[in-house]
Amino acid sequence: MIRLERVSSTHLDFIALVKRLDQNLAISDGADHAFYDQFNKLDAIKHTIVGYQYKIPVTCGAIKTFNDTTFEVKRMYTIDKARGNGFAVVVLNELEVWAKELGATRCVLETGINQQAAIALYEKCGYQRIPNYGQYEGVENSFCFGKNI
Repeated sequence: MIRLERVSSTHLDFIALVKRLDQNLAISDGADHAFYDQFNKLDAIKHTIVGYQYKIPVTCGAIKTFNDTTFEVKRMYTIDKARGNGFAVVVLNELEVWAKELGATRCVLETGINQQAAIALYEKCGYQRIPNYGQYEGVENSFCFGKNI
C-alpha cells in the first residue's frame, strides 16, 4: 500500500529522495551526469509528489510547466527496496491527474539511454518515443517520450 502526498520541491522527504536519485544517476550517467543535472534543479519545480509506505518515503515524482498545454515529468524515483510494487506507476498516474487539473492535455519527459527500467515504465504507461526536444535535441543518450492525457 502506498500513500501519496502532493508537496512542494522544498519538502524534506522529496529532497532526500531526489538526493538518492542523483547519486544513482551520477553512477549510471557517468561523464554525462553534469549535462543532465543542469536541467533538474528543484527551484524550477512546483508540483511534486512523495509516496509513503508505512510512513517511510519510498517514491517520488514531479511535473513542471513545459508550455501552455503540456507538463514535463521530472524526478521520478523509487528506492531500491520498494521497487517492483508498482509504486512508480501510481506516482506517474497521479502526476498525470494533477497535470490535467492544471489544464494540461499532454505530458512529455526525457530519460537516459541507460535507464532501461524507466524506459520500460514509461512505455508500459502509454508513453511513446518522440523526437528529442529542447535541450535534448541532438543528444544521442537521451530518449524523449510523450503522452496525451
